[in-house]
Amino acid sequence: MGSPEGRFHFAIDRGGTFTDVFAQCPGGHVRVLKLLSEDPANYADAPTEGIRRILEQEAGMLLPRDRPLDSSHIASIRMGTTVATNALLERKGERVALLVTRGFRDLLHIGTQARGDLFDLAVPMPEVLYEEVLEVDERVVLHRGEAGTGTPVKGRTGDLLEVQQPVDLGTLRGKLEGLLSRGTRSLAVVLMHSYTWAQHEQQVGALARELGFTHVSLSSEAMPMVRIVPRGHTACADAYLTPAIQRYVQGFRRGFQGQLKDVQVLFMRSDGGLAPMDAFSGSRAVLSGPAGGVVGYSATTYQQEGGQPVIGFDMGGTSTDVSRYAGEFEHVFEATTAGVTLQAPQLDINTVAAGGGSRLFFRSGLFVVGPESAGAHPGPACYRKGGPLTVTDANLVLGRLLPASFPCIFGPGEDQPLSPEASRKALEAVATEVNSFLTSGPCPASPLSLEEVAMGFVRVANEAMCRPIRALTQARGHDPSAHVLACFGGAGGQHACAIARALGMDTVHIHRHSGLLSALGLALADVVHEAQEPCSLLYAPETFMQLDQRLSRLEEQCVDALQAQGFPRWSQISTESFLHLRYQGTDCALMVSAHQHPATACSPRAGDFGAAFVGRYMREFGFVIPERPVVVDDVRVRGTGRSGLRLEDAPKAPTGPPRVDKMTQCYFEGGYQETPVYLLGELGYGHKLHGPCLIIDSNSTILVEPGCQAEVTETGDIRISVGAEVPGTVGTQLDPIQLSIFSHRFMSIAEQMGRILQRTAISTNIKERLDFSCALFGPDGGLVSNAPHIPVHLGAMQETVQFQSQARPHCFLGTRDLVWIWETWVGGADRVGQGLSDDTVHPAVTEALRAPGKVPNCSGTRNLHDNLSDLRAQVAANQKGIQLVGELIGQYGLDVVQAYMGHIQANAELAVRDMLRAFGTSRQAQGLPLEVSSEDRMDDGSPIRLRVQINLSQGSAVFDFSGTGPEVFGNLNAPRAITLSALIYCLRCLVGRDIPLNQGCLAPVRVVIPQGSILDPSPEAAVVGGNVLTSQRVVDVILGAFGACAASQGCMNNVTLGNAHMGYYETVAGGAGAGPSWHGRSGVHSHMTNTRITDPEILESRYPVILRRFELRRGSGGRGRFRGGDGVTRELVFREEALLSVLTERRAFQPYGLHGGEPGARGLNLLIRKNGRTVNLGGKTSVTVYPGDVFCLHTPGGGGYGDPEDPAPPPGSPPQALAFPEHGSVYEYRRAQEAV
Repeated sequence: MGSPEGRFHFAIDRGGTFTDVFAQCPGGHVRVLKLLSEDPANYADAPTEGIRRILEQEAGMLLPRDRPLDSSHIASIRMGTTVATNALLERKGERVALLVTRGFRDLLHIGTQARGDLFDLAVPMPEVLYEEVLEVDERVVLHRGEAGTGTPVKGRTGDLLEVQQPVDLGTLRGKLEGLLSRGTRSLAVVLMHSYTWAQHEQQVGALARELGFTHVSLSSEAMPMVRIVPRGHTACADAYLTPAIQRYVQGFRRGFQGQLKDVQVLFMRSDGGLAPMDAFSGSRAVLSGPAGGVVGYSATTYQQEGGQPVIGFDMGGTSTDVSRYAGEFEHVFEATTAGVTLQAPQLDINTVAAGGGSRLFFRSGLFVVGPESAGAHPGPACYRKGGPLTVTDANLVLGRLLPASFPCIFGPGEDQPLSPEASRKALEAVATEVNSFLTSGPCPASPLSLEEVAMGFVRVANEAMCRPIRALTQARGHDPSAHVLACFGGAGGQHACAIARALGMDTVHIHRHSGLLSALGLALADVVHEAQEPCSLLYAPETFMQLDQRLSRLEEQCVDALQAQGFPRWSQISTESFLHLRYQGTDCALMVSAHQHPATACSPRAGDFGAAFVGRYMREFGFVIPERPVVVDDVRVRGTGRSGLRLEDAPKAPTGPPRVDKMTQCYFEGGYQETPVYLLGELGYGHKLHGPCLIIDSNSTILVEPGCQAEVTETGDIRISVGAEVPGTVGTQLDPIQLSIFSHRFMSIAEQMGRILQRTAISTNIKERLDFSCALFGPDGGLVSNAPHIPVHLGAMQETVQFQSQARPHCFLGTRDLVWIWETWVGGADRVGQGLSDDTVHPAVTEALRAPGKVPNCSGTRNLHDNLSDLRAQVAANQKGIQLVGELIGQYGLDVVQAYMGHIQANAELAVRDMLRAFGTSRQAQGLPLEVSSEDRMDDGSPIRLRVQINLSQGSAVFDFSGTGPEVFGNLNAPRAITLSALIYCLRCLVGRDIPLNQGCLAPVRVVIPQGSILDPSPEAAVVGGNVLTSQRVVDVILGAFGACAASQGCMNNVTLGNAHMGYYETVAGGAGAGPSWHGRSGVHSHMTNTRITDPEILESRYPVILRRFELRRGSGGRGRFRGGDGVTRELVFREEALLSVLTERRAFQPYGLHGGEPGARGLNLLIRKNGRTVNLGGKTSVTVYPGDVFCLHTPGGGGYGDPEDPAPPPGSPPQALAFPEHGSVYEYRRAQEAV
């Protein structure tokens, strides 16, 4: 990096628990250090203290802590920090006010309107980051050429816009002065369409700075990308976090003489590049810590393994980070951290809640690992602070961790060693539960030893960590077995061999500084400057010149910024250009670089981005759409100043065979084995160690399992060759450990099927909305596992498969046949066979797709090509499932796999029986009968009645819907499968924890639904409203019978808009019902739907409407000790003639309150004609609308819970077990799937 000789280079990773320091000292040798990140009794700042200790050790003289350090011997300091992440997680950032376009004050509260946890009735959602909202009187809309709209202006994307209302700065000035008087100094400014027309935000920002606000974050500068919701969250995060970062940076500088004036100080950003400390901002800092580890293994393992793709596996105390590197960093440009969706380049680091501190439970016959974590305090049981049983405790009991290798920092006085006794005591309590279940459960079996229980938990933890790795690789069309596993972090070495084996990998690479790899990555990282701007051009020859001009301008910005930091232009600066491309009419955009695709005569001068896009699209999705134009959404340039340190710390040369430090006993499958222990610092190049053995250094413990061999590489790292696992004998009798593993394997098969389907389908509904479920069924057609958990699919899939298997058993004999299930009035089910997987198509398929057009007032398929492509994708998904089930059968045998399909269904049954017994016991203790009932009505008066009879001894129940109204003439009829889906959803909510969602959930339940009723109509009945409306009422009735919570909005608020050339459909949020200990969430979807709503900027850019208002309908939630959630108000202004259709409920009957709580407000649908005439549309209608008309939708609120005069407890909730929030593309994919 060209620094003066004789000076120190520091790379520091300040984590949540520990701070790691990597120092290259004068002469090139390396020192490493690990210390607590928080130790106020001894030092104020961990990175400063780490630098002080190393300077003191090297200089051989005392450097007092109370004096600023002399920085003249320091050339550079590089730092990764969790300051921003922790401030976001703990909500300890700056006081922020949000300035937003009038009509959108609650937009970031509503967000996508999807809830995070499908089955949590309390709908926990992270709070917004701002304290106050000011609505700004201004409005810009996209120009559509209507008469009398004035002269349009051009935005920076090239789009034409209309300034409907300039910024009212006079009124705003007074509001801002009021904010200042209340102590707010940081602002986030988020105005509609500012990604392309930033002038209004700039005017607001200039006024705010003039008035004295210390930090103003403009969304158009924080990340100029279309979609106001994530851009708004990004601006808020920047305003919330950047002041906290700046305070930390200033405090850090004060610890040095001259405040580090002549020292290069760089901070790691979320994208894996370093930035000067003055340019380090909050929205780019949330992955500052883990990004260093990805850079570390990319610069070491990838190079040393000859360019073989690498999976990074960073297992810490509370979570595990999984990532991938295959020659270039894999970035995502929108990701959610702590409930805040950020638009910013971030390394695709997938954080899952499974770490050394993950808690261990035995629940209803299932071994469960996490997601709750013991945290740093109290920590695992072995920390001697009364903590719970964790993965770390299990490894300690198995002998895989040695207390002597840990410092004496545990116990109340932080002066004691790890306690194996505390681990054993905590494990014994759980083992007692396990053995009680085994000896007295439904399938009596021999009890397990303490070690067998510990081993079972470790195996289940390993399988849980394999699932995100499979998902991460297969999402992009890669085979996990073709990768090297790069293991780092304090806990990863104990699990690496088992993880690699399970994934079919044959090599594990562990860097000699694996315990500090994030700090090492900082030392090896480069300085990065990025420039990006939005675009709306087609990728076509007539736009190539404009694209080249834009790229050149951004490249110049990057080069200038890097040169200003002292990098010479030609020797150390490089740039890479990117275009964010998508097929027109789709939302699946890919950020592509052309560095492997040189320019041609038919491409921009910057490179052949079209070829790069097509190649990557084919690799990831399995098809291309050559007839579809390609759109450029964004133009981006990444400039790099090469500055990584060159490490010259040579590994120790071997002087003989490796020395065994000691022998110990480690438990593996089959019992204890004599296990030698080696010290990593004593090993040299060429040493080979046969498993089992332990390799220990001051920061980590590496377990080399039996059948594996470790060797020391020429760079001093550990490379483990993973041998094949000796197959064990698994019988058909229930083994709770195998049950837990099979549960993960079955779910993984369904997930992998879903990935294949999503990758290879072509329609928006599957590829982008992810409106599908993939499932695995047992030999009787009973559901075993499905992914994702879309509520309305839970019962419908099983009902469908079982009906068809019974009605047409001949169709289910061949594993390579496709049974296409179609309503009988269209022509029955056809056995299509191989026709869809070939280039030819079976005529029956085409005929069936067109058949609805033969019914009066109905139409057949409008896009036969996409329909057939989607069917082929479904065949491919089923073939993947067949392959994976075949592999499972090959490993265990058909009888064992089928037996465990039955066992996993029995486990779900057991969980539901336990819940029903607990409910019945509670009522009995209160002197209440074991029969409960509930009734509610559809808006047309149709009653839905339910009587539930609990059998306490059996843990069973009868759900009797007798008395429910008859089939109706309209479309509110719900097929029986819909009612079963609603019932399974409710049972899962009432159980209150993760259980396998399968056929077993209904085994303890007998359901009585009268034939011919609205819940079991005739085959000819119209049913579309039954799915989207009646299902919600069924849920309200079931939950009301159990007294679980008040009614939620009870509607999906279906709105459809269309004309000859466009069509649009949305469902709109409302209020959630309050419960025994919670207020109902406002502006959220509830129960049987979780669909995301179209972002306002996307809505206005693609459809002829203006979204005039989208905010909470204050006061619409029912009063109560706990108040119901508010609905929303949504106003659409039409710009073209179109047909508007609404399909809604709760316009006549209010959502009920419970136990004295008041009902929520009814919904209301209004049409305001251009001439001012207002019409109540009622709940269900279709009407022609014209330019200037306004549709005003008021959605229902949720019911209140408890007497409104009984005061609710003060704000704040009881402390909960720590659960690390998940992060990364795998998590985003699952969130998207569950938002359907």
